[in-house]
Amino acid sequence: MGTDRKENFIRLAEARTNKILKSITLLGNLSNKSYYEYTDEQIETIFNAIQEELDSQKERFAAKENKVKKFRL
Repeated sequence: MGTDRKENFIRLAEARTNKILKSITLLGNLSNKSYYEYTDEQIETIFNAIQEELDSQKERFAAKENKVKKFRL
């Protein structure tokens, strides 16, 4: 049973990570000023939002490692 869970994690993690990487590449395509007009503030807002979500999700994984707590008197 543990192997299935590991395989499922790997399968889903690879697919979802590749999807995210493709989306980031597509976002980067917007950097061409010949086609698009944007401000530095807009770019900062976009990347701050992405970074905040990355930090939040990374924290979720770290919290799982520390979740096992033991109570003793």
